[in-house]
Amino acid sequence: MNGNMIWFNPDKRHGFIRTEEGERLLVETTGLAADCVMPTRCRGLAVSFDREDSPEAPRAVGVAMLPLMAPRRARRRGNR
Repeated sequence: MNGNMIWFNPDKRHGFIRTEEGERLLVETTGLAADCVMPTRCRGLAVSFDREDSPEAPRAVGVAMLPLMAPRRARRRGNR
């Protein structure tokens, strides 16, 4: 699944993700992929993850940041 980070607090060791379907999932430090280091300002970052149902609430596991895509550059028109 894909979604965006709402927030993540490394001191509290948890945060939340908004899925593409609009669902809000809890993510804990233990749910991050081994090579994923969440930056302190992560709001809006695109992530991929797996959804796991738990007795308390659904959560995201295997969370990994998706590569940032560079914006497309405008093309020049003629010689002006």
